[in-house]
Amino acid sequence: MGEAPSTLDELARRAGKWLSLSAAATQRHTAAVAADRFDRITWRDTYEQSAALRELAEELNERYDHTHRDVYDHTHRDAYGRTHQDAHGRSRQDAHGRPSARPSTHTTDLLTDVFLAAYKVNPRLRERTEMDASRLVNHQVITSLVESPEFAELRRETAGDPYAAAMAVLAQATALRRMLEATRDAQDKAEQAREAQQDTERAATTVAEALQQAAAETAETAGAAEADEDGAAPTPDGAAAVQRTIEAAEAAQAAAGQAAQSAAQALTTAAPGIRAAARHAAAKAAEGARAEAALMRAWGVGPGELERMPFDRRARLAERLRTSRLAEWAELIGRFRQMADGERARRVENATGELVGVTLGNDLSRVIPSELANLGLPALRAVFAARYAAGELMLYDSQGEQTTGRGAIIACVDTSHSMYEAGPGGITREAWAKACALALLDQARHAGRDFVGILFSAADKLKVFRFPADRPADIAHVLDFAETFLGGGTSYQRPLSAAGGLLEEEFNDAARMRGDIVMLTDDDCGVTQEWMRGWNDAKHRLGFRVFGVAIGAPRVAEADSVLDALCDNLRAVEDLTDVHAAADLFRVI
Repeated sequence: MGEAPSTLDELARRAGKWLSLSAAATQRHTAAVAADRFDRITWRDTYEQSAALRELAEELNERYDHTHRDVYDHTHRDAYGRTHQDAHGRSRQDAHGRPSARPSTHTTDLLTDVFLAAYKVNPRLRERTEMDASRLVNHQVITSLVESPEFAELRRETAGDPYAAAMAVLAQATALRRMLEATRDAQDKAEQAREAQQDTERAATTVAEALQQAAAETAETAGAAEADEDGAAPTPDGAAAVQRTIEAAEAAQAAAGQAAQSAAQALTTAAPGIRAAARHAAAKAAEGARAEAALMRAWGVGPGELERMPFDRRARLAERLRTSRLAEWAELIGRFRQMADGERARRVENATGELVGVTLGNDLSRVIPSELANLGLPALRAVFAARYAAGELMLYDSQGEQTTGRGAIIACVDTSHSMYEAGPGGITREAWAKACALALLDQARHAGRDFVGILFSAADKLKVFRFPADRPADIAHVLDFAETFLGGGTSYQRPLSAAGGLLEEEFNDAARMRGDIVMLTDDDCGVTQEWMRGWNDAKHRLGFRVFGVAIGAPRVAEADSVLDALCDNLRAVEDLTDVHAAADLFRVI
């Protein structure tokens, strides 16, 4: 045991290292990503809203965490926002001071760290030396994730977006399982290192208690005045007790050092596999996040709308878009919207439009080059002036493309059985028609015009979807419009009568005229002469235009077809991969 100390002062010097260790025992962290109160609230709220996150946490806890021991200091909050028992036995409490029913584990801490690393704009990782030994595996996993270039790509989609960050966690679930499986040995050794460290801390506390006891015994034996002096001698029993606790603490520290070295070696062995799995996980999550973001953009759901959308509603929307047949249309819809945006950017009101020949006039902006050449000859300048005054200069003639519509835009979409037929690239006629209709919905929103989608087939099958200009287009209503398919035959009279009735209603209610009707169909069918007279009267009275698109059926666009007689402007689309076949619609509507 060595020579007994002669004074309390000397005894305290020998125990000094253990006294400082006891005081510093609660400074280690169990979270690898530094987070403030608002970050923890965001995680807690997201966790409570996501059943999938909770299920994943339950599964990982059950499979990979068999200790269920608390390692938290008295300032740490777990994934559920609750404070847990520290190394000194303080009782666990939740945020309201009530006893906590459930501690966090290294697996739930790992999910928290993955979420915060994806969510925080500038995530900061704690140093390894700041971490609790039982969370060093988590620290290695998060470090590998954050340092990978794939994770930087992922964060472009997830930073500041709790929903996207949660989806990133779920997308990495398979890789997290593999990493936890591969690091079982390292985690077991980390737990042993943590227990050994706790043993050392308890031994340090015992040293402090033994020193206090020795001081008390000395005061009782020699008198309080003498005990207060630095040179007071401890009792032999008290000095021996302190010496024994110091030796026990040294032994515990040596065991803790060996356990920490063993844990470090196991983690070093596992590190390459963790890094590879982390890169793969981040790449998969980034791909999924980009795909979902592209899907939302294709359907016209902007970032602002997504941020305001409740978590569960956004999750249901994403699931609906991913799993229904609408997912197959996303790329086509996106190309239609991109094309329409480009045509809107190109369009200039009152533009001269397409050149179709030469005419006479005095518009100097359209004078042909041979006329301008006369100005270079002094003898012909007087002739040029005379012809200009008479309006007899030769000018390029053009067919103007200018917007005249002010009333509602109405898309009549054929959903008869034949529209389900696929064309080039596997695109169905229905998909092309509805993608065009959704781009027309965008066109109406940009122009501040009402939009109406009329789905039709046989005379007894019709469904009307209204999108007023003064209200946001509800995405669920848009999807209902896109998903609905009636089947059956084809009738023109009922959908066109419904469209004419809506324009009549608009004129009576708001005195708006000059609406636009777009007929998207692949079939030609007859109409009665009486109905045709009423149709023409309505067109003359309300000033609306009718555009026709014959999809995958060029014969429907022939000059003697019923559709040609009904429409002011008709075109045929044979290649369903070509969205530019309808480009002129977005310049003139």
